[in-house]
Amino acid sequence: MTGTLAARTTDVGRRLFGHNRQARPKLWTELALVVVGYSLYTITRDAVPGQKAVAMRRAASVLRTEHSLHIDIELTVNHALDKITPLIVGLNYYYATLHFFITIGVLIWLYVRHPQAYRSARTVLFLVILSSLIGFYFFAMAPPRLLTGHGFIDTNVEHHTWGSFASPTMQSVSNQYAAMPSDHIAWAGWCAVMIYKYAGHRWIRVAGLIYPLFTFTAIIGTANHFVADAVGGALTLAAEFAIHHLAARLWQRRTGQAALPPPRAQHDGDRHRHQGTLGEQRGAGDPEPAVEQRDG
Repeated sequence: MTGTLAARTTDVGRRLFGHNRQARPKLWTELALVVVGYSLYTITRDAVPGQKAVAMRRAASVLRTEHSLHIDIELTVNHALDKITPLIVGLNYYYATLHFFITIGVLIWLYVRHPQAYRSARTVLFLVILSSLIGFYFFAMAPPRLLTGHGFIDTNVEHHTWGSFASPTMQSVSNQYAAMPSDHIAWAGWCAVMIYKYAGHRWIRVAGLIYPLFTFTAIIGTANHFVADAVGGALTLAAEFAIHHLAARLWQRRTGQAALPPPRAQHDGDRHRHQGTLGEQRGAGDPEPAVEQRDG
């Protein structure tokens, strides 16, 4: 029994941090992970907590803190963008839908074109989602649009956006106080990192870097998040990248993968030792050269 558990643990570790990152994981397994992960995300995020009073107090406190730091740009951006009706309506729909489709699109692109990077990228994204859910559940906070007496415009209501999170139907099923951290920023940052690392064309990489800035404009302009929420999303993403990197290093030390020489080099003669070692370093089994591969 103990041996079976250890074998399963080793297999999980190999899938997350193992040396065979070039192999593409099974499609149905990945689809099941996505369905289960998003279902948990939806159930947890959309569970309506009875924390309205606490969430409103936290939002007011965040706004006061930002004002003292002179970074409370939310009201200015909100009113400025609301004057351009086509722009603000587009941002409303973007906030509700597009960020999700772009994230899924990047996942599919990595799975098809960069299987050597897919597992690590997917794991980081799942850790980000898990961390966000913990934040939503234990640190409920209202978005700016729900703060009365501060002049914020709820752009979804103002422009009658279909599927508005502020509509009576959506309010009954959606957690209105899931603002901290901003998963929009965390997901957009994850997409930007993946696109910048693996896209081949420079203009695509530049677009990937601009994408989080556009997302930031959307979440502030629609009064769905504070600047502090965006900072929280960025810090969450950075923390999960760091945790995954540390876990991968610890796994390599535990399994001794980094200390073992390439198998072929153990049997090569002195004359071919360096050539064999170089060949192994460039093989498909080694993740480092593959990680640097770009499209294009």
